[in-house]
Amino acid sequence: MKKLLIAAVVGALSSSMMLAATDAAAQTTSSTAKKTPAKPAPSHRIIKRKPNPAKEAKVDAIPAGSEHWNCAEGMAFDLKGDMARDQIVVVHWANKNYNLPRQVTTTGADRFHDSATGLDLVVIPTKAMLFSDKDSSRLADECKTVAMQQGALAPTQAEALNPANRAPASAPSQGQ
Repeated sequence: MKKLLIAAVVGALSSSMMLAATDAAAQTTSSTAKKTPAKPAPSHRIIKRKPNPAKEAKVDAIPAGSEHWNCAEGMAFDLKGDMARDQIVVVHWANKNYNLPRQVTTTGADRFHDSATGLDLVVIPTKAMLFSDKDSSRLADECKTVAMQQGALAPTQAEALNPANRAPASAPSQGQ
């Protein structure tokens, strides 16, 4: 019973809408014949807005004295600081500078991580990797300096502490 009632209401509404639409169409054709042609619609106007520095993207300059690291897939970043001794390095990534403090590791890799921005730089002797904690993604991989591309190892703290890389100390006298 309910379905029949609903079908009757829908049918009555659709027929009344169809009659109203035909009446409206008849009125517009008769009224437009009597009127003069209207002016063409104005073209789109270009609105010049004042620049809003708060909304524009901030671009940081690459720090002076930084070293360029080329990565796989055309990515790159610049690093300022001595990884062998500095507690904070500056990484220039995506037109912004990030101060990354050193994190203690047990693996021998140098890790610089800033929890506020989520940027994480991990450097092992053969390459560097840049991660984002915000979406758990690897931003850049296989990053190397020009010297590393020619066979040198990364200037990490582990390499600076390696006795094989140190200058030989004077040999103690054997005759005593």
